[in-house]
Amino acid sequence: MRSLVFAAAMVASLPLAASAQPATDNKPRIIRSALPAPDLPENAKPSDLLRAAQGALAAGRKGQAEESLEMAQTRLLDRSVPLGQTHDPSKDPAVGQISQALQALSAGDRAACLQAIQAAIASTAAEGL
Repeated sequence: MRSLVFAAAMVASLPLAASAQPATDNKPRIIRSALPAPDLPENAKPSDLLRAAQGALAAGRKGQAEESLEMAQTRLLDRSVPLGQTHDPSKDPAVGQISQALQALSAGDRAACLQAIQAAIASTAAEGL
């Protein structure tokens, strides 16, 4: 019986002990909710995702545009590389153009974002993606 009371006391004190520990980096914790995904099949091509981003941005759906851009960039970064070169950045121009679009989007520069998306669409079309 004593061991049951002792175990109950230990379990009850766990949340207090965990909350009493200070954060070590003193940075605020930000939890970001999931962005709305584009209405495309799971195996959509990067060019389809870029067009979805363009349409979402034109319709004022910034979150969906951001998610579509991130998905397109991820698809372009999914590549085979020789062992030892896994840390080398991609030389695909569309990857850089999508990065520019994401930066413009976060800065609120809609025109620059649309221009970078157009450039990325052209790059993926040239590559057959």
